[in-house]
Amino acid sequence: MEHRLEEPQLPAPRGPLSSAVEEYLRGTGPLPAPGQVAAAPVYGDDLQLALYLCYELHYRGFAGVAPDLEWDPELLRTRAALEDRFLTALRADVPRHDGVDDALAPILVEPVDGTGVSHFLQDEGELWHVREYAAQRSLYHLKEADPHAWVLPRLQGRAKAAMAAVEFDEYGGGRPDRVHARLFADLMADLGLDTTYGRYLDAACAELLVTVNLMSLFGLHRSLRGALVGHFAAVEITSSPGSRRLAEAMRRTGAGPAAEHFYDEHVEADAVHEQVVRHDVIGGLLEEEPHLAPDIAFGVDATVFVEDRLGDRLLCDWRAGRSSLRTPLPQEFTHAS
Repeated sequence: MEHRLEEPQLPAPRGPLSSAVEEYLRGTGPLPAPGQVAAAPVYGDDLQLALYLCYELHYRGFAGVAPDLEWDPELLRTRAALEDRFLTALRADVPRHDGVDDALAPILVEPVDGTGVSHFLQDEGELWHVREYAAQRSLYHLKEADPHAWVLPRLQGRAKAAMAAVEFDEYGGGRPDRVHARLFADLMADLGLDTTYGRYLDAACAELLVTVNLMSLFGLHRSLRGALVGHFAAVEITSSPGSRRLAEAMRRTGAGPAAEHFYDEHVEADAVHEQVVRHDVIGGLLEEEPHLAPDIAFGVDATVFVEDRLGDRLLCDWRAGRSSLRTPLPQEFTHAS
């Protein structure tokens, strides 16, 4: 099943920032004042949704929102203020490593007794946990690889060629039925979820919005190209072992063949991608621009930081027996045939 191509609906606002941004997008009100941006919790629902709304104009946009608002000067000024809060907080809060190798070392080794989300889903997760995980992750996976594609014009030589090769695989190697976003839509259909792009934005928690906004932040700024490459490296390095556990979770919970296939595909593909990204994308970039090493390390560290925050949120909710979503999913559903 292929997700539909309609522009998504604007979500319900989560506070004064996101409410003001939505009103501006609709043409019914002004943007938030600088004081509102400065006062909002940086990792909270309101600021992160406001930033997500600004970023989404560079992807699919929203129904009823003029496409030209993508480059509206006033909206870009607001986005810059939101980004400044976000990036400043990350630079202050993310535990930092001195170099690229030091940043990569902890994620290159699988812990003996893992305790993250993929371990939970593999060992004890129920079908409702798997469905919630897919709904949350759909905000990225239905546009998988798109945030990382922004870096291609900002690379050259070996790094550019290697990054393009990995992205080509993410986009199905020229086959639309193998595009990873399409495969995730098939996974969602197996789980009885709505495959419409952006459908679960209202339901997603703030911690999930942070993970998606981080990719857009890095991808949309040439000055953060090193951080984007670091982010991509962290994703690819951790994807293969995590996908192996998630594939087992799909099998154990009876999620369905397309759900199993999505993660089985990532076990093999991302094991190869990891080597390409480490040796050719990072290696090539450092050959051309060695001064970007601290930025690459920051991208790795920031990715681990925001993913750990998301994992803690999901596991806290699930171990307490409650939904991780702002709007829980219906319990009854029918598997795709």
